[in-house]
Amino acid sequence: MDEITVTNTPNPGNTNLMKRKGASIIFINDRNQVLLFLRDDKPEIPYPNMWDVPGGHVEKDETPRECIIREMKEEIDIELKQFQFFKSYDFPDREEHMFWKKENLSINTIHLTEGQCMKWFTRQDARQTELACGFNQIVEEFFMYFLNRL
Repeated sequence: MDEITVTNTPNPGNTNLMKRKGASIIFINDRNQVLLFLRDDKPEIPYPNMWDVPGGHVEKDETPRECIIREMKEEIDIELKQFQFFKSYDFPDREEHMFWKKENLSINTIHLTEGQCMKWFTRQDARQTELACGFNQIVEEFFMYFLNRL
C-alpha cells in the first residue's frame, strides 16, 4: 500500500470533537530489535518519562505518510525513504497509522530533538516495559508480523 487516506472520525458521545490522527514508525535492526525513545520528563506532556515509538500528529492537509517523513526529519534529523505501511489502529482517542523500516541506525549519531534518549529493545524488553500511548499492543503485533516473514 503506497498511500493511505483517512478521514477524521468523531469521538463517540461528542460530535464536536474529532479524533486526532497520528503516524508512527517502527525501526527494526538486523538483531530484531525495535528503536524506541524515552519521552521528555515534563509533567505538562502526555506520558512523561515513558518509552515510546517515534512519530507524531498528522497536520491538517497532510497524509500519514507525509507526516512520518516530516516528523523523522524534525525529531531525529533523518531523510526517511523506502519505508513500509504496517497497519492502522482506531483507538478511542486517535487514529494511529503505523509504518516500519528495516534500518540499523546508530543511536550515537542520531540528532535527537525531542525526548531524552533512544534505545534498541528486544521483543522481551518491549514486553516488560510499559510503553506510552498503548504501543505495547502495536509493537507485539509488529514483532509477530515481522518474525513470521523471516
